[in-house]
Amino acid sequence: MHLKKSKNFLNLNSPIEKITFCDFSFYIKRDDLLGEINGNKARKLYYYFLNKYPKNQRFISFGSSQSNALLALSIFCRQNNYQLLFVCEKLSSFLEQNPHGNYALALENKALIIQNLDFSHRRDKALSLKQEKDIFIEEGVANKEAEIGFIHLAKEIEQQSKILNLDFDIFLPSGTGTSAAFLAKHSKSKVFTCACVGDEAYLKKQILTLDPYYDFSNLYILQLSKKYHFAKPYLEFYELYLKLKKECGIEFDLLYDMLGIKTMMHYQAIFKKPILYIHQGGIIGNDSMLNRYKRKFTHL
Repeated sequence: MHLKKSKNFLNLNSPIEKITFCDFSFYIKRDDLLGEINGNKARKLYYYFLNKYPKNQRFISFGSSQSNALLALSIFCRQNNYQLLFVCEKLSSFLEQNPHGNYALALENKALIIQNLDFSHRRDKALSLKQEKDIFIEEGVANKEAEIGFIHLAKEIEQQSKILNLDFDIFLPSGTGTSAAFLAKHSKSKVFTCACVGDEAYLKKQILTLDPYYDFSNLYILQLSKKYHFAKPYLEFYELYLKLKKECGIEFDLLYDMLGIKTMMHYQAIFKKPILYIHQGGIIGNDSMLNRYKRKFTHL
């Protein structure tokens, strides 16, 4: 399909800032400042922003009812007069009666959120809804089409590096690994990541599902000795979140950034160049996570 700039073309260009935290200095690529759709979802959706689709084009996807992908897709479809059908797990009665977080915002954006009550996996339910001209988006926007956004990001970082007269080692946390894999593929800098969902083997499997011939030569996966369960509230993550916000004046994502920054700082001695941490947005999702923290740790 020929790529054209749509009237809602996403201008990807975020600043790089230097911060110091706990006597450790590093740089941040502020993709959280890209706009209403920001972070890695802005990069992943770049291909679709460049294409012009007819009014009411249907996009079908699936995932958690509080996922950042749900919110980003709902904004994208609202902005462009498209339709979003999004399949999630069975909703809790509390969430249905008290919509909040990304789920509530997606409803405001007119997303049609469908509960999976009859298939073994929500992906199968989503696929059952797909018609011939519908566009299917994998969970977390882990599509091959996402690659173009990270080609752009790699070039953007290269240009900024020249202006700053710096060579970077790049770090970003991973869910599906889409962002880290495509950035590493097209970057002249070494790219480091950590698996936030599952372990290193699971992350590699996710990347190979996306690209069966992926070459891991420029992607370095780091792991902590302690295992963390994805989306589980950890008091140490909450304390790190507050300390970063206070000392650096930047809000980070509780789901990915806390493990990402913790891992990056643990391995800081291995980096041979200044570290560029990619802030991947997602902070709107902190609202629902903070509520979970307060329910679990009642003294907060």
